Amino acid sequence: MTSLPPHSPPPPGFDPQVREEAQLRRARRNDLLLRIAIVWLLVLATFWVAQPYLSALWFSVTGPRTVTARGDLAPAEKATIELFKQVSPSVVHVFAQTQQRVSPFFAQQEAPVQSGSGVIWDAAGHVVTNNHVIQNASQLGVRMASGEFVTARVVGAAPNYDLAVLQLERPHTPLRPIAIGSSEDLQVGQATYAIGNPYGLEQTLTTGIVSALRRRLPTAAAHEVRGVIQTDAAINPGNSGGPLLDSAGRLIGINTAIISGSGASAGIGFAIPVDAVNRVVTALITNGTVPVPGIGIIAARENETAQLGIDGVVILRTLPDSPAAKAGLEGATDDGYVRDVITEADGKPVHGMSDLAAALEDTGIGRDVKLTVERDGRTRTVNVKVTDISQQRRT
Repeated sequence: MTSLPPHSPPPPGFDPQVREEAQLRRARRNDLLLRIAIVWLLVLATFWVAQPYLSALWFSVTGPRTVTARGDLAPAEKATIELFKQVSPSVVHVFAQTQQRVSPFFAQQEAPVQSGSGVIWDAAGHVVTNNHVIQNASQLGVRMASGEFVTARVVGAAPNYDLAVLQLERPHTPLRPIAIGSSEDLQVGQATYAIGNPYGLEQTLTTGIVSALRRRLPTAAAHEVRGVIQTDAAINPGNSGGPLLDSAGRLIGINTAIISGSGASAGIGFAIPVDAVNRVVTALITNGTVPVPGIGIIAARENETAQLGIDGVVILRTLPDSPAAKAGLEGATDDGYVRDVITEADGKPVHGMSDLAAALEDTGIGRDVKLTVERDGRTRTVNVKVTDISQQRRT
């Protein structure tokens, strides 16, 4: 049997009481550290809960804040502010009340009121706006930038250009005609400014650039305005008839349309170029009408022509004593047989009435246009005099 070694004696100088006291001191120290940690946690929790109240107590401003000095406006801001001050008195709000509707159930229904914008053209009180703003109106009114409301009457309208001229009746506010610019030398990227009354919000300024030039914009039936300006300046319903300006505050176009799926501005707006506006407005003020070049034909609608598989302008009939009739052009027969189809004008393809109208406008009233005409599979060329058909349209 193996014997266990005897229990080793404690090392010299070892005192069990000292060891116990050391352990006790360590326990007290750990307890103190724990209490300190708990106290700090309580302090932090208290501060976290009280922080919003302390912030409100210590940092709340009980009086008006001191205004911080701004410094000078940027040069671009100064220029825009000055532009608005100079041009806004020339922009008006146009109201058009249409014919009152009669109902078999009610004695009278309230006539709807449509509104848009306009520009003061001259010191005589002529105002330019879009034709679609005042179309079918029985009463017209204009609110000036000063707030004065003035009745107005139509001097003349040009549906082909979606333009109309109104005459203010005895305004008391001094008139400030808008400055006229040019649309011929515009460049893509040039700054643009629009002032109008979108959604009835008067004297609204928006800014942008010339996004594109030489667009074609359909207006009246079978007519397009050429050279139209595209801009991304915000244009909304109510801006129609208002000015599109360059950075000098000059009129470069009349805002007339937008492309938008929702009806609100999508950054694609169109303005009739001021060079066309200048020419059309002058004719309206002088004669009440704008000469419309034509040759005296009634054409088939383009959807009907497309269904027949014909590329060109199908003549349904020619007006008596018209240039077309004198040149030997013939309309369709009573049983619907197509006789003459115009396929070219002065050597340019004609796919529809908009192409023919553009060619006649380029030729000019009083001159001959060379038309390529197909009949029974044969092609011939005829010279037809371009005439003013505006009087025929009025009658």
